[in-house]
Amino acid sequence: MSWREKNRQAWNKIAGGDNQFARVATDEECSHPQKILDGRGWLPPDMTGKKVLCLASGGGWQSILYAMTGADVTVVDISDTMLELDRREADRRGLKIRTVRASMDDMPELVDQFFDIVHQPVSTCYVPKLLPVYQEIARVTKDGGLYISQHKQPASLQVTRRNADDHFIIGVEYYREGALPKVADTSYREGGTTEYLHRWEELVGDLCVAGFLIEDLREPLRADRTAPVSSYKYRGRFLPPYLRMKARRRPRADAQDAENEPKPSLWTP
Repeated sequence: MSWREKNRQAWNKIAGGDNQFARVATDEECSHPQKILDGRGWLPPDMTGKKVLCLASGGGWQSILYAMTGADVTVVDISDTMLELDRREADRRGLKIRTVRASMDDMPELVDQFFDIVHQPVSTCYVPKLLPVYQEIARVTKDGGLYISQHKQPASLQVTRRNADDHFIIGVEYYREGALPKVADTSYREGGTTEYLHRWEELVGDLCVAGFLIEDLREPLRADRTAPVSSYKYRGRFLPPYLRMKARRRPRADAQDAENEPKPSLWTP
């Protein structure tokens, strides 16, 4: 079975249960959607009519909040059940959204240079290679368009277990190929999914190669000094689990010019 099909089935199961990632937007959140979506002020102040791609973010939360801002919303997800939550909630609230079932690295139904904003929550850990994902996003994003994304940090995915002193053991090699092994420490892992570790050169470097300029990079705080040692918030004191990036689609003419520039020689006579 392919990694795509394994993850599709896993997320269909997750969506059908009691999981935080299948929690739909509440009335309270819908009363101030942009505040909920944009704690750092990265989005334009007026979202009316903006074409937004909610990428790999099915589940009836992000797409609903964007639609409540007045944006024209398309949500892409590999899970049929997660997309059904989006359609159900949109119908219930009288909102119009478009849903597309596709893998984030292959979205043939989406046309070139269409979206003003692409917003992707943590999900790139479910694909083996990042560059094809970034290239697809670059293809469908307008020149100057915004790409907001969140990813799992590689060190967090290298943890295999805790020792007797509650120290976190790095047991997964950094330079590795293939899916991550099953481990004892399942913090920040989703049951039944196939996940992959992406190095910093992929997370950041491949984004630049694909035609984006990074405008901001943050590490969301998941630490709590009062949390018990068994808590993921205790783990967050030592291993930041996520990073969040704001990037801008470089104009294609600029990108082409950069590709055509003479490359510096590594040989010095």
